Amino acid sequence: MGKFPIADAEISKIWICKKCKSRNKAGAAMCRKCGSKYLRPKRKALRAKKAAA
Repeated sequence: MGKFPIADAEISKIWICKKCKSRNKAGAAMCRKCGSKYLRPKRKALRAKKAAA
C-alpha cells in the first residue's frame, strides 16, 4: 500500500457509510452521521486512474 505500514493498518480499520460516505470507527454497527446500517470497509488497495480517451 503506502510507505508507512503502521498508518496503513490504522486506515484499514475504518468503515465507510454507503449512504453518506462518512468515516466510522472499526466495529461500528451504524453510521455515526446518518444512522444507516449499510457500511463497507475502506479499500486497502490503491486503484489505478483511468486513461483519458
